Amino acid sequence: MSSEILKNKIVIYPTDTIYGIGCYALDDNLVKNIKDIKKRDSSKPFSVIVNKKWIKDNCFTNKMIDSYIKKLPGKYTFILKLKNKKAISKEVNNDSDTVGVRIPDNSFTKKLPIPFVTTSVNVSGEPPIVDTSQISSEIRSKVDLIIEGGILNNKPSKVYDLTKEKPIRLR
Repeated sequence: MSSEILKNKIVIYPTDTIYGIGCYALDDNLVKNIKDIKKRDSSKPFSVIVNKKWIKDNCFTNKMIDSYIKKLPGKYTFILKLKNKKAISKEVNNDSDTVGVRIPDNSFTKKLPIPFVTTSVNVSGEPPIVDTSQISSEIRSKVDLIIEGGILNNKPSKVYDLTKEKPIRLR
């Protein structure tokens, strides 16, 4: 799917874990819309789907971090320090100096040509969605595109904070 099409859309898509909802990670308004759709506390950051080159270009890395990045694509989210805060909308991470990065092992998400917000497609606090038939009509009415990927029998990604001297597993 072309980056021009994706830059203007809120999309529900399959990952290697659960269904996600996302948008172009540089569009403030689309990111705000996702917060509204999820009824999410605006101070809670989102992660982004990127590629390894994007990580190298926009995040600080070292040997330890590189050893984790080698696990991608996969069912992981890694929190890294940004070296380029303009690489994503301040709405993604509340203008923080960190960002969660993810490369799901899924044909749609591995081909994303732009940094893309990723979060579970549910109202905050409710169970994650593993089948598009579970998506409420309220959420459906607020998205531009739903990519069907069948029933996903997984849990959300494992999250590691790699901003400290030693990695910390958060989920």
